[in-house]
Amino acid sequence: MMHYMLMFNETAAEMAKRDHPQAAAAYWGGWTAYMGAIAQSGAMVSGNGLQLPETATTLRVGEGRRHVADGPFADTKEMLGGYVIIDVPDLDSALEWASRAPCATAGSVEIRPVLPAPVH
Repeated sequence: MMHYMLMFNETAAEMAKRDHPQAAAAYWGGWTAYMGAIAQSGAMVSGNGLQLPETATTLRVGEGRRHVADGPFADTKEMLGGYVIIDVPDLDSALEWASRAPCATAGSVEIRPVLPAPVH
């Protein structure tokens, strides 16, 4: 078995559904069903949704100092909305779970193998 991280990239329009009075129930219902299906399959390792990008803080270290800035304010059409780590046999299985994510049709899902911890 291998661990893969599925990173859910959502459009601003999709993220706005989180608090929209008419759209929130369908938005959260889709995510709850999807996460529940992963958990029931036994593939769930961990995961979380993320607050909106404007709540983020970015840190860089240069010239021996920390440089802290608000947000990522990248000019992009998609933003990281959450992630999950799954334990599945192979990339094809990870791709299958990714294709079922609610954001797969309006945004994208990035799939990466998790780097195993170094053995000392």
